[in-house]
Amino acid sequence: MAEINHFEYGWITPALSYALSVLGSFLGLILAGRIRTARSTGQRVWWGLLAAWAIGGTAIWAMHFMAMLGFAVAGTRIRYDVPITAASTLIAVLAVGIGLAIVGTGRLSAFRLLAGGVFTGAGVVAMHYTGMAAMRLDGTLSYDRTRVGLSVLIAVVAATVALWLSMTVRRALAIVASALLMGVAVNGMHFTGMSALSVHLHERRGELGGTEVSGLLVPIILAVIFGVVGLVYALLAAPTDEDRAGAAYLEARWDAAATPEPAPDPVGLRGRSTLGQPGTPFPSRRGDVGR
Repeated sequence: MAEINHFEYGWITPALSYALSVLGSFLGLILAGRIRTARSTGQRVWWGLLAAWAIGGTAIWAMHFMAMLGFAVAGTRIRYDVPITAASTLIAVLAVGIGLAIVGTGRLSAFRLLAGGVFTGAGVVAMHYTGMAAMRLDGTLSYDRTRVGLSVLIAVVAATVALWLSMTVRRALAIVASALLMGVAVNGMHFTGMSALSVHLHERRGELGGTEVSGLLVPIILAVIFGVVGLVYALLAAPTDEDRAGAAYLEARWDAAATPEPAPDPVGLRGRSTLGQPGTPFPSRRGDVGR
């Protein structure tokens, strides 16, 4: 059995992974809050997609990859299968997106929350072990079933709590505290699953396929940076309730200004005139006007 090191570079990789999970959770909670205030189905879908990317792509998957930078196995190099790695990203985003759709449509209930938590938690587990399956090394991976089961339990509980928080928290301080808690849960699930791993090296060493971690590091970092910048821009560019109220006020003023006012009637002729009123005979001859 090979020696495994989860912290090859010390505490820098787990610290960065926790920071990513907190950042993604913070943005995801704010974006999920926009789902509740959206006025149309299209807006709810838009904010749901952004929240799924923030939580699934940044808080979960980017955290997973950052933590994997500190993973090393003595006696073998580690490479990654790019298509499988990309598939693990899609799994995380889709799982969170479907979970948000379950709890975000209709009235929030215990059944919806549990169903969304189970589905999202299962998706997080699938993402984690798919990402592990993307590794290429001179050895065979095996897992302790008890710890795998514990990681599944943590993922389901963490996903359920995250979905509940995304639908309930509103205050800034509560969002920050929730993001810190979600970061602990996501990292706890990851390292619990990693503790279940053991590697048995092959006697014969072959050529490893896949890509070195250095070849994936720059594209992933750029994707995270541009993704976070895009999420922040979407939040800042979206109109607030004050913007909508101001726009409605200006529209009302514009309509009032565009409506023509009646001509002035200084002597009150309009009020005394009976022509055209019901029951008033209209003069048919010129002589009738003076009668």
